[in-house]
Amino acid sequence: MNSRFGKLPWLWLSLLVFVLDQASKLYFEGTLRLYQQIEIVPGLFSWTLAYNTGAAFSFLAGESGWQRWLFALIAIAVSGVLVVWLKRLHAAETWLAVALALVLGGAVGNLFDRVAYGHVIDFILVHWQDRWFFPAFNLADSAITVGAIMLALDMFISKKSGETAHD
Repeated sequence: MNSRFGKLPWLWLSLLVFVLDQASKLYFEGTLRLYQQIEIVPGLFSWTLAYNTGAAFSFLAGESGWQRWLFALIAIAVSGVLVVWLKRLHAAETWLAVALALVLGGAVGNLFDRVAYGHVIDFILVHWQDRWFFPAFNLADSAITVGAIMLALDMFISKKSGETAHD
């Protein structure tokens, strides 16, 4: 039986992701200069400060600025869909609620950056020595990734067994 609010109480997790994401971005923006690197694990992991005006992996970052509003509109639409989806979930669909809440919190975190600053603040840099660099990312990106993996697992497990993933 679906309660009136579905899994909306899981919005606390979205809020937590948003707050931690924004606090970490403010900390690193106040601590580092643009593109400065502080190696945490030599040759593998660094803190840095980078601005991304594009989407994931700097997609469309070189455009004139219209992409800021396109990605903001997409984030608003996706966030609306995720809230409605959370509301419609059944009591047993906790795994799915956590996944959706993580994606929502990350989407809103990056949306805030885009609207307030015109770019997303990134500060996590994974690399292999000075030869290979994964694009810089942030806590919002991490939450979106974990949530998306959980959604994929839920779909895979649901399709295979006819039931939802671990609740």
